[in-house]
Amino acid sequence: MSSQVSTSRGLLPPGKLGTYESPHVWPLSAPTGQPEAGRGDDQDVRLLSAAWNQDCGCFAAGTSNGFRIFNCEPFKETFRRDLKSGGFGIVEMLFRCNILALVGGGSNVQYPPNKVMIWDDHQSRCIGEFAFRSDVRAVKLAKDYIVIVLERKIYVYNFTDLKLLYQIDTLSNPKGLCCLSHHSNTSVLACPGVHQGHVRVEHFGLKMTKTIPAHDSHISCMALTMDGLLLATASTKGTLIRIFNTMDGTRLQEVRRGLDKAEIYSIALSPNVQWLAVSSDKGTVHIFSLRVRVAGEDASNEQRTLEGPRMDHQNSSSSIDPLVQTNTGSNASSSLSFMRGILPKYFSSEWSFAQFHLPEVTRYIVAFGAQNTVMMVGLDGSFYRCSFDQVNGGQMLQKEYFRFLKSDTPPFRTSAT
Repeated sequence: MSSQVSTSRGLLPPGKLGTYESPHVWPLSAPTGQPEAGRGDDQDVRLLSAAWNQDCGCFAAGTSNGFRIFNCEPFKETFRRDLKSGGFGIVEMLFRCNILALVGGGSNVQYPPNKVMIWDDHQSRCIGEFAFRSDVRAVKLAKDYIVIVLERKIYVYNFTDLKLLYQIDTLSNPKGLCCLSHHSNTSVLACPGVHQGHVRVEHFGLKMTKTIPAHDSHISCMALTMDGLLLATASTKGTLIRIFNTMDGTRLQEVRRGLDKAEIYSIALSPNVQWLAVSSDKGTVHIFSLRVRVAGEDASNEQRTLEGPRMDHQNSSSSIDPLVQTNTGSNASSSLSFMRGILPKYFSSEWSFAQFHLPEVTRYIVAFGAQNTVMMVGLDGSFYRCSFDQVNGGQMLQKEYFRFLKSDTPPFRTSAT
């Protein structure tokens, strides 16, 4: 699959570009050079995509007539571009930098779905374009890389000069599944492999490739920790979520969402690697306690120390007490779990620690916020923030609800993280 790349002069790495300390200072000129459509009625606006930025402090919503940026804490719309030429099916942020990756969607006639535009909103101009022969399924940005996902191939470009660095073949990947680490000491990419149920992990800094046979069925969702050392995956069955060490491929833990088949919409790992969140078409967001920790970490610390740590784990058949933080609870399990190996496997499964119920007809992506909170963004233009009891678990408590787009919308594209 060939591609065409066009660049602008004076391209700088994103670390040297201006950042928006205050979200309100975004310029208001339109990417297409056309006048702003203004803040008109949302009734005819459709939500085409939603994606968290790298630290989940905000999210981008691609709409049928442009895109909008929302801050999460406190929740507010910080910027929007309403265009007359159509909207964007993919809007990818780079933390809170002024760089965005845009892919046309809906009725956008100027930017088709096979073209990626790297937009510098500080300069109000396009600094690079990538054109392909097939539709772009996803775009991921990191400090050093631009990653473009097609259905059967992934291209990795240098952010500084847009030169092609790697080409990765994958199994059919219509959802554009791909994850990137976002830590200064690690450069990790995870994507579907060339065989069903396998995940390919690239450690760019170590020049190492690892293939993990994660599931028997096709991969449907995946997520990396910020440092890329842990990988969580789900298959098209949607019953089990597995956590792996990306260095050696070891399976560290397996948790059960449920018994019935489900489509997993989103997986999120908390920054301190204590919790895992999962959303699905069953309408329940599940929170699981993780039994994986960094050797020597201080249980009182709120955040992990990301200095290339060593990971410890125990097999699911052994006691988890040594690896559970003293101030947290553990996942539920069957009272018959002691009969593992005799009764069916689900009797020995780890079930979710906390839950929150949402409308089943709505697709949600999830992320962790501050102080044991979980954030959820829905295709109907809804935003929830819920808290959970880190000791007792159970039903989560709804703290906030906002309707940021007041229109009925069909299913949208969510960013696979």
